[in-house]
Amino acid sequence: METHGRTPSRRTLLRSGAYLGAAAAGLTAATTPARADARRDRAAVAYPPTHWIPASTSNYRVSERPTAYPIDFVVIHVTQETFQDAMKIFQDPAKQVSTHYMVASADGYIGQFVREKDVAWHAGNRDYNNRSIGIEHEGWVDKPEYFTDELYASSAALTAAVCDRYGVPKTRAHIIGHNEVPNADHTDPGKYWDWDRYIDLVKAA
Repeated sequence: METHGRTPSRRTLLRSGAYLGAAAAGLTAATTPARADARRDRAAVAYPPTHWIPASTSNYRVSERPTAYPIDFVVIHVTQETFQDAMKIFQDPAKQVSTHYMVASADGYIGQFVREKDVAWHAGNRDYNNRSIGIEHEGWVDKPEYFTDELYASSAALTAAVCDRYGVPKTRAHIIGHNEVPNADHTDPGKYWDWDRYIDLVKAA
């Protein structure tokens, strides 16, 4: 996502606002996506704690992945918004955009907005939407201070779990930036995203 927002006071928003957003949805307890979908044949993988904050049903397509489509990619995004403002976008039925997960800057909090079996509208490419998991990261492409140790560690653990769950290779060919999606017109995650560090963390998770 590349809409532009105002400069946030991120710790206040994230440590209170994100949890309040989840509470408003009535679902503040941590959930494990692998265990939530008993229909899958794959063994449960250790996901980091996530909180269910559902996107508007107008902003994604219900599916039955990986039966309907194989999952071949994880797409890394940067929100260009605060966590809370991005959350409002995903919950607005007029926006026609969503993500599977979003990671907060200050503490690595993870919100889940779309079930992995369903197709989130995040990549700007229908084929890649069908075959990927989208992970948004709170921050701005030109503000590397948002890419905290907590954000990297939490996101890498999530990506590793997704890769293990679906047999996605933990390589740059399969863990890609939004800017690398064919025909994408976005620049995120941008030049300050430390890909070497991130892939090392994913492999170590």
